[in-house]
Amino acid sequence: MTQQKEDRRIAPVGFVIAAGLLVLAAFVAKDAVGMGAVSSYAGIGPSAASWAVAAGLGLLAAGTLVSTLRGEVPTPEPSDRAAVLTIVAGIAAMIATISAGGGFIPAMALLFGLTARGFGRRALATDLGIGVMLGLIVYLGFTKLLALSLPQGPIERLF
Repeated sequence: MTQQKEDRRIAPVGFVIAAGLLVLAAFVAKDAVGMGAVSSYAGIGPSAASWAVAAGLGLLAAGTLVSTLRGEVPTPEPSDRAAVLTIVAGIAAMIATISAGGGFIPAMALLFGLTARGFGRRALATDLGIGVMLGLIVYLGFTKLLALSLPQGPIERLF
């Protein structure tokens, strides 16, 4: 049993990742504090999603730190440059669509479709349709339930 403990080494990269997650959680929490205390009927305001993200990032930071201290940080796999570029293209398409006034839902459909393509799925038309449906659900949830404004285009003006 002591041989197993001696074989494990604490990787400094785990501490860097945990610190980065914690800093990101702090930025999201700071942003949530700045949103104010506007709440809807259910008591959930615009900052609720930000607080949930900040808490999730904090939990990921804690889990990463524990794994690092146990010597359980996995070695990274080699990256697939084509997949990464396809996902980056999805982010660029999302930004371009919103900048051109296309709206949130088409932008999310492009992001979802190209991200799925980056992960190896080849049914782009189906993925774009799924992206439209997910974008619609997210749009309605954020605008109607949380009273947040998202970029509007022709589709969003229908709601």
